[in-house]
Amino acid sequence: MSPASEPQRRGEALRRHILMVAKDVFLETGYERASMDAVATRAGTSKRSLYAHFESKDKLFLAVLDLIRELYLARLKTPDAYAEDPAEAVTRFCGRYLQLMVWDAQVRTCRLSITEAERLPGNSTAYFDTIFTATRERLVAYLVQRYGKDAAEGSALAEDLIARTVLPRLFRTLLNVEDPIKDMPDEANLADDVDLTAIRRLVTTALPA
Repeated sequence: MSPASEPQRRGEALRRHILMVAKDVFLETGYERASMDAVATRAGTSKRSLYAHFESKDKLFLAVLDLIRELYLARLKTPDAYAEDPAEAVTRFCGRYLQLMVWDAQVRTCRLSITEAERLPGNSTAYFDTIFTATRERLVAYLVQRYGKDAAEGSALAEDLIARTVLPRLFRTLLNVEDPIKDMPDEANLADDVDLTAIRRLVTTALPA
């Protein structure tokens, strides 16, 4: 979109458009090499409009992480959305979590947050809260509801399940030992992208009868 067509997007629509563009710029170039000029040019808007919505690159980056949180949690959903049987619901929830976390775009986002963690600790904390804390809280709430666990028991069980089913492959992918999923992960392809049989076995072993 060229600056001449900018009036087609205003207010919240323009802000959303800028965020979607900025997300791609940060992922492609990294935080240091990304510039407000590059974001404005690719978004087809003026730097004045860009700064009217985001007063600095740090603020823009933090807003991009908020967008990633929104998109990620909408794709992840909650365990009860996956199956009536609680063990199968937990299995598919953990599988979907793994599928999303080893997606190429998410891997690059995670690496970017790690790279900037020392310089921008608030941003890396926000990313951690998005990808790990919010996911664990959804799983804890389900375990408390369906298995009658108290909060402490549910939290311990959720962390154990995530550690067993997600973290090994995630670390291998982050360290380039295993290739990421290139295309946007479709829930319909869950069984093709992750080993649900292995996850089901781990979940069944960990959950109470």
